[in-house]
Amino acid sequence: MTAPAIEVAGLRHTFRSKGREVAAVERIDLEVGAGEFVALVGPSGCGKSTLLRVLSGLLVPTGGTARVMGEDCVGRPGLVAYMPQKDLLLPWRRALANAALGLEVRGVPRKEARARAKGLFGVFGLEGFEQAWPGQLSGGMRQRLALLRTFLTPAGVLLLDEPFGALDAITRRGMHAWLQEVLALEPRTVLLVTHDVEEALVLADRVVVLSPRPGRVVEEVAVGLGRPRHPGVVTTGDFTALKARVLAALGDGAGAEVRAQEALEG
Repeated sequence: MTAPAIEVAGLRHTFRSKGREVAAVERIDLEVGAGEFVALVGPSGCGKSTLLRVLSGLLVPTGGTARVMGEDCVGRPGLVAYMPQKDLLLPWRRALANAALGLEVRGVPRKEARARAKGLFGVFGLEGFEQAWPGQLSGGMRQRLALLRTFLTPAGVLLLDEPFGALDAITRRGMHAWLQEVLALEPRTVLLVTHDVEEALVLADRVVVLSPRPGRVVEEVAVGLGRPRHPGVVTTGDFTALKARVLAALGDGAGAEVRAQEALEG
């Protein structure tokens, strides 16, 4: 039996803040199959980004296990391609040099890395902007460039932390369509963090809902809609029913947190 691309079991993490301990996530269990697109939704502070940082090897959790492609990823950066919330483009490197950065860091010769990056500029809607500075690019183009850099990282798993959160609604819809096209050409396993329920349902095969802090899985919703998913899908009855289910799970998670807090205080 093939191991899941992502496997998290009993994951816990506690931060120290102003002299007290704050539990970010508590006993999260999660599996993502090879080639599956899973979206994580939940209120601010529920540990979504914490989970991605653990999977990226940048944060050692308090407890539990995390594996990528069958390998223990705790404290081991480099097993995944990770795109944080900000694009983090280097302002002193032109677009092509920024795109090739991940390959160069992995030891690929500069000439080869940039040739490989240039070959994908058309696929990512950036053809003709290879020599542009980051400051000359629109917000959507910067996001596409950051995603190109992430895609070029030699890893089968992509971790995307609110990659479209700073974009306006029109640009975001365009990015949703574009990302689906890119993944159809080059399938990857994707774990996406988002606050936008519609975005999660447009992009993902499955939506995992987390409770308020400390984050726990309270619901998993299989989307089951055909691809490609065009913007008009959000007006269909099936989509509306799925959205209502996710929103209800988010509400139930908040209610459970309030009841737990009242029990502690009572």
